[in-house]
Amino acid sequence: MDKKQIKSKPMFIIGIIMIVLSIGILSFYGYRKISRELYLRKMLKENINFEIPSLEIKVPVLEGTGSKQLQVSAGHFEGTGELGKGNYCICGHNSTVYAEIFNDLDNIKNGDEMYLIDNDENRTRYKYIVTEYKTVEPNDTWVLNDYGDDRLTVISCTDDGKQRQVVVGTLSE
Repeated sequence: MDKKQIKSKPMFIIGIIMIVLSIGILSFYGYRKISRELYLRKMLKENINFEIPSLEIKVPVLEGTGSKQLQVSAGHFEGTGELGKGNYCICGHNSTVYAEIFNDLDNIKNGDEMYLIDNDENRTRYKYIVTEYKTVEPNDTWVLNDYGDDRLTVISCTDDGKQRQVVVGTLSE
């Protein structure tokens, strides 16, 4: 063996190792993405769904607003309205760390459509028209109150996490 072959053999081995490692890393992240997508589809099939077509948001809504629910979906505030009745309030993360459910919520406009889709056998759809977008302080829980009408209130953090975005839509018959 000459010197050139002796030097190229370790480089060849390192190249093979790098290729194998790259394939392993890509496979791991591909598997995670596919697993998350399958889990999301399962949750969308089994739960109430929330959609904002103009922002391409479609997420399941779980009962409760604990960290377990908000890591994977939007959460319905217990004790607030029912589907199509009262002030149905949901929240979700606006974050790159947790579920990125409402990252584009600040792009919503008055007149945009929002939907709640029941998980009953008919998949009943409730259409809401956006009437308000505002920013409030985290302790402004009055947004959860019943106002005597049928509305949907969507809450998420602002990008910096210091305040809350609130979107209100009224039920469209």
